[in-house]
Amino acid sequence: MPGENLTRDEARERARLLTVDGYDVALDLRSAVGPHTGDGPRTFRSTTTIRFRCAEPGAATFADLVAPAVSSVTLNGRELDVDEVFDGTRVALDGLVAENVLTVDAHCAYSRTGEGLHHFLDPEDGETYLYTQYEPADARRVFANFEQPDLKAPFTFTVTAPADWTVLSNGAREGDPKPVGDGAAIWRFATTKPISTYITAVVAGPYHHVTDVYRREMPDGSELVIPLGALCRRGLARHFDADDIFAVTKQGLDFFHDHFDYPYPFGKYDQAFVPEYNLGAMENPGCVTFREEYVFRGKVTDASYESRANVILHEMAHMWFGDLVTMEWWDDLWLKESFADFMGSFSMVEATRFTEGWITFANRRKSWAYRADQLPSTHPITADIRDLEDAKLNFDGITYAKGASVLKQLVAYVGRDAFLEGARRYFKRHAWGNTRLEHLLAVLEETSGRDMGEWARAWLRTAGVNSLAPHATYDSAGRITELAIAQEAPDSHPVLRPHRVAVGLYRRQVAGGPLERYARAEVDVTGARTVVEELVGVERPELILVNDEDLTFCKIRFDEASLATLRSHLGSVSDGLARALCWSALWNLTRDGLMPARDFLDLVLRFGGQESDIGVVQMLHAWARAALVHYVAPAWREEGARLLAHGALRHLRQATPGSDHQLAWARFFAAVAHDEHDLQVLDRLLEGTGRIDGLDVDQELRWAFLATLAARGVADEARLAAELARDDTASGRRHQVRCLAARPSPEVKARAWTDVVDSDRLSNALVEATISGFDQPGQRELLAPYAERYFEAIERVWAERSIEIGMAIVRGLYPALQDDARVLELTDTWLAAHEDAPPALRRLVSEARDDTARALRAQRCDAAASA
Repeated sequence: MPGENLTRDEARERARLLTVDGYDVALDLRSAVGPHTGDGPRTFRSTTTIRFRCAEPGAATFADLVAPAVSSVTLNGRELDVDEVFDGTRVALDGLVAENVLTVDAHCAYSRTGEGLHHFLDPEDGETYLYTQYEPADARRVFANFEQPDLKAPFTFTVTAPADWTVLSNGAREGDPKPVGDGAAIWRFATTKPISTYITAVVAGPYHHVTDVYRREMPDGSELVIPLGALCRRGLARHFDADDIFAVTKQGLDFFHDHFDYPYPFGKYDQAFVPEYNLGAMENPGCVTFREEYVFRGKVTDASYESRANVILHEMAHMWFGDLVTMEWWDDLWLKESFADFMGSFSMVEATRFTEGWITFANRRKSWAYRADQLPSTHPITADIRDLEDAKLNFDGITYAKGASVLKQLVAYVGRDAFLEGARRYFKRHAWGNTRLEHLLAVLEETSGRDMGEWARAWLRTAGVNSLAPHATYDSAGRITELAIAQEAPDSHPVLRPHRVAVGLYRRQVAGGPLERYARAEVDVTGARTVVEELVGVERPELILVNDEDLTFCKIRFDEASLATLRSHLGSVSDGLARALCWSALWNLTRDGLMPARDFLDLVLRFGGQESDIGVVQMLHAWARAALVHYVAPAWREEGARLLAHGALRHLRQATPGSDHQLAWARFFAAVAHDEHDLQVLDRLLEGTGRIDGLDVDQELRWAFLATLAARGVADEARLAAELARDDTASGRRHQVRCLAARPSPEVKARAWTDVVDSDRLSNALVEATISGFDQPGQRELLAPYAERYFEAIERVWAERSIEIGMAIVRGLYPALQDDARVLELTDTWLAAHEDAPPALRRLVSEARDDTARALRAQRCDAAASA
């Protein structure tokens, strides 16, 4: 639809004309329950009244609404002809006066893609669960509005729904639900403060609802009381650890109150864990939504609990960075996402039991950022967002993880106290308003006394990642005569930046002992070469670690002596964060084609079992699998697979019984199991005829084992049906769909392809599960016919499907498992022939092309090692 992709210019013009004073939104959700009749989508009634002012009486504008049907549109008491003013995505408004009232009565569609008001029917108990998800612009699928972040307004929601449901919105419920007959009731919610459309929310259904309360004595002697709620589907209630969720929530509220000096401004704090969510979580003020996979059905490692805590705190940080103070347009999306990503880790490390969270940040979050910043689509943290399609794709590793990494560098640059004082002034100065980059820089200049313009130009307005490498010379006594740091930038983005870094020197104090840091210097790296004067005269190290403590955002390189040390003694690096940084640097060398992928796999198998941090272990597993699938030379792939599977099984057997490490190695072994012996081990563990002391093969682990057995043709449809009977839940059905699509059969692949590409019957969660099962590394020949079909289909898919589903298909079905040279040729042919394709679609394809070209370079490096 031509009007659905709102442009920045249109938004600016509308913001110039309009000031929105308030919304009254009434939703009737009774149609969510019971059988759906009719040929069109299942719909609900949405009635919206908007009060707004116009700076130029007589002007024309439009409201946003994506709906199958509109019953009436009334502007200032004047009935408008619906057929004339509504085109499916916009409501045309002309003849505006100084003060206006618009009422739109519409029938909006329930969603099956996680965009708008999502409708989920629980197969376990037949109950219906609803929730909303809007970012960046899907509130218009639920009610008529002015869908842009800088037209903030107060919202009053009224919801009609079955009387036995739990219904929540951003504001607190006002009074008890009012019965209206036929088992239904009306809920009315308190009017919110001025907020943006994309963070309004409604959650409705027979949710399991647990409550608590947060109390805090304020500086003036008053008590701040925040009602807390936590929700999940009834089918997950037995797994729901609300106490742990509330504990992290209270610790986070304490932290942010201690450091932001601005009381939580949204009254209550509900957190709903909802089904078929299409992202991690969403910061709706007072009504945060999370994917229900954060309710753990089986045993998980402590890294999973850490990840959940990080997401809880990330969304909480948004209450200030994003909800209280909001960016004007999506160019400055980083003003909320980078800050929330950074503050999530910052608060988690300082306020919860997850005190090693910076290790996870260095290993996992920054890995995402390093990849994104080397793609052809990389962009400055402050991006150029022309329209909503651009905005959707910029929820990426640059905006989140690189931005957060740069903020960590900013704290090192201006100092912690100046950074936090800047945040406090920012909230107080711009509360309930909208900001741009310059508003943040202004307060940081005030608090730090530094010129932030140069820093912002280097870090926020340029793209690309720098590499920092040490160069040392020594005298005859083995002492450093000079230690310099060389900074490089890629030719595509030749920007050298100022880096505040710590340089650590490591050695073993006794033979066979740990590699420990014995000297450290902090220095400002500027330009192509910086000498670290403080370390002159220090005894020769075995390892020089640039960016020790992970203060800046850069790729670490090693001198030859340090790299040799790591090849022999990586597991001996005593400090967990330093070791994680070394692993990350070695992975970057592998991805860049500077270290043979087989060498990286060897390091994982030799030292992965010694790694103490479970999050690092799981990241190593993901990297090792990626190296095997994409980066080793094809001729060595079979041997590499055998070595990796046998090494994984060895570490599984050696791990402490019942430990997180044992569970992680069990999952990794299941993912890489290779030969008949490996499959027999999985089969016996699954059937209970085999046993590894301490390993509890619970339902989630059973599905992990079955996924591999199905992909190798060992578990057939009947066996998967039997497993579903054992676990006939929403989660079980997703697992079964994935396993069914993984089976090695041309008919299975054809059916999966049709279900995803040629049909829209599957929900977003089942699309994701089907794609995951379809794309199996061990089935390259079976998938070969789909390489050409992919390029024939993607333009149609992009035009016909929602952007969320379109992105999932274009990314997930790219033929990355085929011969890379052939895929590169197919991709280049498509890009050359489709220069007029939507820019967002071309971006996704060009990113996939870059991954393929990188894989070819890495394979050549690996093949050279073999030669």
